[in-house]
Amino acid sequence: MAFQRSLYNPACVIFLCVLLIIISHGCSGPVKEPAVAGSFYPADRDALAETVDGFVSRAKGRDVNGRLIALVTPHAGYRYSGGVAGYVYRELRGRDIRTVVLIGPSHYSTFKGASVYKEGRMRTPLGMVRINSRIAKRLINEDADITFYPDAFEKEHSLEVQLPFLQRVLEDFQIVPILIGTPTMKSFKALTETLTEILREDEHAILIASTDLSHYHDYETAVRMDHKAIDAVERMSIEDLEQYIRQGEAEMCGAYPVLYMMSVARKLGATNGVLFKYANSGDVTGDRGRVVGYAAIGIYRMPLTQAQKMRLLEIARETIVSYVKERRVPQFEIHDRRLMANGATFVTINRHGRLRGCIGNITPYMPLYKSVIRNAIHACSHDPRFPPMSRDELEGIEVEVSILSPLRPLKDKDEIRIGRDGLYIVKGRKSGLLLPQVAVEFGWDRETFLRQVSLKAGLPEDAWKEARLYTFTAEVIGGDLYGGGGQHRLQVGASVKEEE
Repeated sequence: MAFQRSLYNPACVIFLCVLLIIISHGCSGPVKEPAVAGSFYPADRDALAETVDGFVSRAKGRDVNGRLIALVTPHAGYRYSGGVAGYVYRELRGRDIRTVVLIGPSHYSTFKGASVYKEGRMRTPLGMVRINSRIAKRLINEDADITFYPDAFEKEHSLEVQLPFLQRVLEDFQIVPILIGTPTMKSFKALTETLTEILREDEHAILIASTDLSHYHDYETAVRMDHKAIDAVERMSIEDLEQYIRQGEAEMCGAYPVLYMMSVARKLGATNGVLFKYANSGDVTGDRGRVVGYAAIGIYRMPLTQAQKMRLLEIARETIVSYVKERRVPQFEIHDRRLMANGATFVTINRHGRLRGCIGNITPYMPLYKSVIRNAIHACSHDPRFPPMSRDELEGIEVEVSILSPLRPLKDKDEIRIGRDGLYIVKGRKSGLLLPQVAVEFGWDRETFLRQVSLKAGLPEDAWKEARLYTFTAEVIGGDLYGGGGQHRLQVGASVKEEE
């Protein structure tokens, strides 16, 4: 009775009214009804839950040493691709993921750029999924062809079929649905840069790209084409994947979403992909005449093992010796997927404690081991500060390989941490780079480091105040070539060679 009387208290009435307004407002916004329930997946709640749980439980897990950055999943009817998709969502099960950015192709609507579903909820037979409107609205950029086209989502299945899986493996999460129409340079640049910022800020967010692979080839042709695409994704080679698709050597109905995803993942430091499962419709139906391919892939940032580090150093050493002695580029048989993935490196040669050559690339546009070979050759023969090395100079040299992280725009000079960060400066047509080791070797503070990188670029020492600045980290692998003690040596500067 005391509780009942309290309801008539004016203060309680006001409180309840405010609470109802808050709850009502929190559940407001449009509700996107399912378009393919009953066709692509079961419309009955219990049947759908059982189906999804079965796919996930039958998938085999992978023990991967690295941070999961993004995923690639298929989007066909569950009968055909659900078993492959189960491998993707098994990888998410139990993770503390609160925001899922879904990016897929538009099959039914034609529009320029990208369409971001900006607010409300999406319904499946398993219930409602909330849109993260804060992030969605942050992505929308009318000037860059990124807007909200409601019609694009009406019949679209590429993102919808992911929702029941997410509902069964995650608990409290929101989504940001993005459909790619006809990409433009503006939309690609703006969307990938903003997504990179968002995902860098939030360790509880993940990016999922939705795509099927080749369509309606015979079984053997499909397997060959599909594994070409998978290989490019595993190696994080945006360049190769784009070329394969353009030349018809591989197919993806969600090629652009995957390319967007790879660009973002690479900026976030992803090193390589891991194939969880590949299959095609012929494996399900038995009809091997006209099949569609499906892949489940995880994109990771994986540290190098000690063995991998030593292998890269060996490659640098052998390349320098071979090239200086015989002007011959040695051939290496590399089967390690981590070393075959694209990477950016610098190779440094020191002799008797003094710099003898240092060349590198800052963009990961070739396999890691090939980057080491290329930069080892240039360091010993094409550093513009030195003449080519002679055979007599091989004795007493030390070799370092620096594996670079992606460049990160510097917003505040106080973010620079001496010993951790390298600097890259760009102003007009001039640029300069200093590796992280340099500031430690010379005992520089931030201001000195900034002045020195300006001078390295051939700019006035205060040019950094108006230039574009980037930071990066480097994993340094070093030692002596012919018994010089194995100590790491630090260099004053390095030359960037991005061509070829």
